[in-house]
Amino acid sequence: MLSVIGIGPGSETMMTQDAIEAIRAAEIVVGYKTYTHLVKSLTGDKQVIKTGMCKEIERCQTAIDLAMAGHKVALISSGDAGIYGMAGLVLELVGQQQLDLEVKLVAGITASIAAASLLGAPLMHDFCHISLSDLLTPWPVIEKRIIAAAQADFVICFYNPRSRGREGHLARAFELMKPHKSLETPVGVVKAAGRKKQEKWLTTLGEMDFTPVDMTSLVIVGNHTTYCRNGLMITPRGYVL
Repeated sequence: MLSVIGIGPGSETMMTQDAIEAIRAAEIVVGYKTYTHLVKSLTGDKQVIKTGMCKEIERCQTAIDLAMAGHKVALISSGDAGIYGMAGLVLELVGQQQLDLEVKLVAGITASIAAASLLGAPLMHDFCHISLSDLLTPWPVIEKRIIAAAQADFVICFYNPRSRGREGHLARAFELMKPHKSLETPVGVVKAAGRKKQEKWLTTLGEMDFTPVDMTSLVIVGNHTTYCRNGLMITPRGYVL
């Protein structure tokens, strides 16, 4: 059997009990090396197969092959495996190869939920996720989605916001939102949520400093009703108080 597991944003305290039990039940754990390090307290003397970045297909195929050979395999992703993780790729490969393999999907806490809990309650109304990585999605498509989300007044959670290879993508996203959102719109940033170097801060659309943001960051841009009070970011649900 192959379990595709979301391990949450970082710490074991933010993992679901199902995820912990699935890792403990596995004979072999497969994952990106950074993520296998995050669960080393659970892997003990199990066989752990680590791969680097941009090896997603190889990683999933390795996990599938081991499971088809009769092993209990855990393939791990950060956050939730079904949100920018390995779940979809595994199901695509299993289906394409017409394999008779039991695949169990184990939910995890995704970055936007972890970040929101640290910032306050920014996701109380309609929101969306947009990844700024253009490795698999053409940048013009990403731009269309940013504009559409801003026009619709969604709270927007930006994944993969800024890296060495795409330092200007987040700044461009903010420029695309400005015709549709006020410069006073609250913005929350959480870096390394649930990990030892966790940081968080609040700013606005107009005063955003992109420099400290990196690939471990999650950026949440509010809607027209979002406000900050006592260091917390709040998006009203609409209750009459």
